[in-house]
Amino acid sequence: MNLFALLDQAASRFGERGAVYLGARQVHTWAQLRERALRLAATLGQPGTRVAVASENRPEIIELMFAVWAAECVYVPINYKLHPREMGQILEDSGATQVFASPKIAPTLDAPLEVIGTPAYENRFAGEALAPPVTDAETLAWLFYTSGTTGKSKGAMLSHRNLMAMTVSHLADFDAPDENCSLVHGAPMSHGSGLYVPPYVLRGARQVIPESAAFEPDEFLDLCESHPGCSAFLAPTMVQRLVQTGRSCPANLRTIVYGGGPMYVDSLKKAMAAFGPVFVQLYGQGEAPMTITGLRRHDHVDADDAVLGSVGYARSGVDVAVLSDDGTPAAVGEIGEIVCHGDVVMSGYWNNPDATAATLQNGWLRTGDMGSFDDRGYLTLRDRSKDVVISGGSNIYPREVEEVLLEHPGVIEAGVVGAPDEEWGEVVVAFVVGDVTVEELDAHLLERIARFKRPKRYEFIDELPKNSYGKVLKRALRERLQ
Repeated sequence: MNLFALLDQAASRFGERGAVYLGARQVHTWAQLRERALRLAATLGQPGTRVAVASENRPEIIELMFAVWAAECVYVPINYKLHPREMGQILEDSGATQVFASPKIAPTLDAPLEVIGTPAYENRFAGEALAPPVTDAETLAWLFYTSGTTGKSKGAMLSHRNLMAMTVSHLADFDAPDENCSLVHGAPMSHGSGLYVPPYVLRGARQVIPESAAFEPDEFLDLCESHPGCSAFLAPTMVQRLVQTGRSCPANLRTIVYGGGPMYVDSLKKAMAAFGPVFVQLYGQGEAPMTITGLRRHDHVDADDAVLGSVGYARSGVDVAVLSDDGTPAAVGEIGEIVCHGDVVMSGYWNNPDATAATLQNGWLRTGDMGSFDDRGYLTLRDRSKDVVISGGSNIYPREVEEVLLEHPGVIEAGVVGAPDEEWGEVVVAFVVGDVTVEELDAHLLERIARFKRPKRYEFIDELPKNSYGKVLKRALRERLQ
């Protein structure tokens, strides 16, 4: 099945209903969106052509996405927050021969491209429409470039089958939108929010793009007041910014799916107190898009801290396991590497057989994340394997220390890393954003975690370094220590 069929079905059922909105203004109906996608598809070249899109959130992204699939080409979204050099690396690696960029991004790219929204772009819609395709489900549909926190980004190859598995799992586990619902694109459409376009298009839910083209908390909440049945994918830092507005939950806000980084228990409790039972948690990777484990809405209600601090249980259609160092299944409570298997898992990395072989083993995706199952079946994510601090022969998981640091009212953000030490091998160092003293933190931690896990030193900084996806760059913190 080609993913264009999702738009085809929505247009046949809801043709004259609004499909794409910019703020409160309707841009296209479903019938218009289908027609534009098929006309644009006729201009994109041969099947298999990689088509890159570098843009902040804009209505045109929806038609470009489905046009690429209708042409049986490969969609290559590029995070607009990346440095031009990083964008250039993705363009070179993917071999994209068609590049579309927004007026804001186009001047920064050293590549032949077409500027979205210009007369030249609109001329592409003047010709005949392409006939809807019938495509092998294993055909490559999306090159998802990883965030590159440890080096150059790698292109995870996602097929139509992978993305359909993600779509079905979302509708089975997390949300049940219909034609009277909306998907509000507060997070970047180049990754998390864009990946959720397929399930909501399938159900005929309108696509709402903020006029700011970005995430502004008050604008987001205003959109949830004016559009029906609103859902959104947001990073944990965005959820925290919503809470900081002090506003109550809009009546039309149905679902906030949070993921893409750790949501600490204390922060989650504050968000639930402010907005009520609207939260859904996902744990996934670009290699298994948005779909490894999760917590549904009702899993959050009256849940204890162990559940709220977990990443839930396996999603529909996905097998999840934790492996010990010897490759055997870990016991309950034992920490090991998280692996998963299912139709949602990528086929490999684009033009990178070595990375593919290291990551896909016997059909299982090696996530590189460390975690453990409890006796209720909840998976708790500890840390990336490379971030575990080994001090005096003991494993210390930075997230555990960060969770406790954030319980202190004077701490806004915290990042924990290991620093080389001649005596201990490594020692724990905490980078802290906030108004608090070393003595206060030591006393706070001494009451809550084992002495050997406490930081040997603290570094107070104004802001934690983050990549363009909002993830804390532990590598940058370690470099500061050097």
